[in-house]
Amino acid sequence: MSHILNSVNIQLRRNVYAYPCLWRHARRTICCSPQTYAGEGDQGSSVLGKRWKDTAETVVIGGGCVGVSLAYHLAKAGMKDVVLLEKSDLTAGSTWHAAGLTAYYHPGINLKKVHYYSIKLYEKLEEETGQAVGFHQPGSIRIASTPVRVDEIKYQMARAHWHPTPQFLIGPEKIQELFPLLNMNQVLAGLYNPGDGHIDPYSLTMALAAGARMYGALIYNPAPVSALTPTSDGKWDVQTPHGTIRANRIVNATGFWAREVGKMIGFEHPTIPVHHQYVVTSTVPEVKALKTELPVIRDLEGSYYLRQERDGLLFGPYEKQEKMVLQDSWVRDGVPPGFGKELFESDLDRIMEHIELAMERVPVLKNADIINVVSGPITYTPDLLPMVGPFQGVQNYWTAIGFGYGVIHAGGIGKFLSDWIMNGEPPYDLIECDPNRYSKWTSVPYLCAKARESYGFNNVVGYPKEERFAGRPTSRVSGVYDLLKSHASMGLHAGWEQPHWFYKPGDDAGYKPSFRRTNWFEPVGRECKLVMENVGVIDLTPFGKFKVKGKDSVKLLDRLFANTMPKVGLTNISHMLTASGRVYAEVTITQLAPGEFLLITGSGSELHDLRWIEKEAVDGGYDVDITNVTEDVGVLGVAGPKSREVLQKLTDEDMSDAAFKFLHCKPIKLAGSSLRATRISYTGELGWELYIDNKDMAAVYQAIMEAGQKEGIDNFGTYAMSSLRLEKGFRGWGAEMNCDTNPLEAGLEYFIKLNKPADFIGKKALQEIKTKGLKRKLAYLSVDTDNIDPEGNETIWHKGKVVGNTTSGAYSYTKQQSIAFGYLPIELISVGQKVEVELLGRKYVAMVIPEPLVLTEPTRTRLQKKAKSRV
Repeated sequence: MSHILNSVNIQLRRNVYAYPCLWRHARRTICCSPQTYAGEGDQGSSVLGKRWKDTAETVVIGGGCVGVSLAYHLAKAGMKDVVLLEKSDLTAGSTWHAAGLTAYYHPGINLKKVHYYSIKLYEKLEEETGQAVGFHQPGSIRIASTPVRVDEIKYQMARAHWHPTPQFLIGPEKIQELFPLLNMNQVLAGLYNPGDGHIDPYSLTMALAAGARMYGALIYNPAPVSALTPTSDGKWDVQTPHGTIRANRIVNATGFWAREVGKMIGFEHPTIPVHHQYVVTSTVPEVKALKTELPVIRDLEGSYYLRQERDGLLFGPYEKQEKMVLQDSWVRDGVPPGFGKELFESDLDRIMEHIELAMERVPVLKNADIINVVSGPITYTPDLLPMVGPFQGVQNYWTAIGFGYGVIHAGGIGKFLSDWIMNGEPPYDLIECDPNRYSKWTSVPYLCAKARESYGFNNVVGYPKEERFAGRPTSRVSGVYDLLKSHASMGLHAGWEQPHWFYKPGDDAGYKPSFRRTNWFEPVGRECKLVMENVGVIDLTPFGKFKVKGKDSVKLLDRLFANTMPKVGLTNISHMLTASGRVYAEVTITQLAPGEFLLITGSGSELHDLRWIEKEAVDGGYDVDITNVTEDVGVLGVAGPKSREVLQKLTDEDMSDAAFKFLHCKPIKLAGSSLRATRISYTGELGWELYIDNKDMAAVYQAIMEAGQKEGIDNFGTYAMSSLRLEKGFRGWGAEMNCDTNPLEAGLEYFIKLNKPADFIGKKALQEIKTKGLKRKLAYLSVDTDNIDPEGNETIWHKGKVVGNTTSGAYSYTKQQSIAFGYLPIELISVGQKVEVELLGRKYVAMVIPEPLVLTEPTRTRLQKKAKSRV
């Protein structure tokens, strides 16, 4: 250990040139002081060395690898007027000092596509542009040294097999063969991705820039942006010391300057720089003697990555959250003047625990000389995912910010955004990266707490239904939160606290994640039984809620939605589609009064959907007023066969089946409060949703609970609702339908009115899809499992081949059976068809069954009436 520390003390300040990304730039450590993004001052037009362009189709602000990739892809796609503005030098910020890791692996679903595209692009970029990129592809291994880590790998394998990503579960012998310098003590397995590796971020960015110029994009630097001014026709005046550019759209790709640029137009983007350190050694004889380059390893228990760097090694740890450092002063005061290709003071004490673990796992490190410690800023969002796409609340402002892993994301995100900009819709679903998932509730304290948690949790086990608790609760709590929090396991939904399940005395309470059935399994069964036999209450306040009214409201909604608009006092389920006929959103629509509508959407898509609606309203020139009432209106769901009896005790309104029909909505007085009640329930049972002023919610809830004592009333959470909705065959947006699917293959024909007069968005595309016929369709599956249930996104097999994927799954407590939805080829969707669903390394027999497994209450009631009429 003293050998390493002495080496660092002697050599760290002197050796700036050890790492190929660093030798181009003289390094200096800094003390932080305020700056705006425009802090460079007037450089003078002459320094650009090219003609100034005063109009552009798209202006990309920021010359890191992500911004340059977007300029490259837009120009390559044929956009004629693409301009990129960089305040100083290309790669300044986080790109130039990045470790440059490239990995196919990602635990998410479509972010795998981003990684896959990036690697395939980087493989051919040098040939395309003539610019060397320094791309090494020795593969990578995620090391599992505990049984739960092996489960995690099996879990991820089940989610990867239906993607083209090359990924394998390998044993200790293969790991030792690939990485002979590894201490194999406690190594049980590894997740191996051939084709992974690392790339020189500077060379990558320069190659993308060469390609962008080759296809006609203009890159201006130094060209700091000093102001952004929207015009009346939705364009932007982008002001720089060299002049102003009138742009049809702007894209903020400014890395850790994102907050400064956002503030120019009134946004405070939730991004924060984190200090990340990695260590570079001098030549290691055992490494130099190898005939092939070592794969990158990720020691998950040690929480570090390690790769070969020339004839030495490079390794970077992720400290625990109590030790890591946020550059929170930049959030408060701005980025220091002139900061661009500078680094922070290194702090080996902070990472010493990980250095020791790395030396234990790779013993040759014990005798290696450390010649450089790089400590630089990387940008985090609260959940570690970037903010990618158009922003709600302002026209033609896009973001590509918050990249903790910008090098591997750059290629794929550049392509994703380029396709979206060129075609008017995202090429696939990536809502987890939607910039509109955050809003005013994302405070600076929340941002800091979450960024600290996310950094410290970089290599923790990734369980299903994961929850992280730092920074909670936010300002988004419903009127009943204080009444429920002591006996509910809460989940975070778009900033809201919402009960997942409830515990009673004797239950094994608390958050105890697992890859198998865990402590919530039995209590959720109890809640399902409650709703099926008695009456339950659920807090549904996190739903997104909008009011749309005005003389063109019907015309606008008829254009946006594929269903017909409900009459006054009625409710229906409707879908917004993209121009290519894919499902952008599922919304419950109620016409409250002539021309006045209430729209309800899922919590995770609140501003995602609102932005789409507002854009169409502006583009089409509709005379409407759109108001987001999400935080003003609380929602209680009351469901079960005895729900009518309970509510009738509290209102003079006739709640009978004849007087209050299914999918009808009425203003009523309940327990002295004025509210709106809709007869609908996402459990499929008899039920109502009550829309209440948030301040009155607690009183209404308490009155309902008191009135329902005789009927056995109790609470239920979202886990039970999910199980019940799957039993009834209800599709869920974000699972069975999203921007990867069309409504016909999702089985939504009932809600799609191709014969309605209005030319709704996606109508023509759907007509063409229907004419051509479908290649796959959503199937309803029973799955023969043991102590595990499908969750969604698992691989479906048939005769040894991958044929599809599940979309969601759960245990049916009513029928004592695991069930799932999944997409299968048309030839495999017949009832009785057997397939296999992969769960934790095993293939469980599954069978296509008729849907639903359990009839909905309205269907049961209708059949009972028919039977009585026959008698």
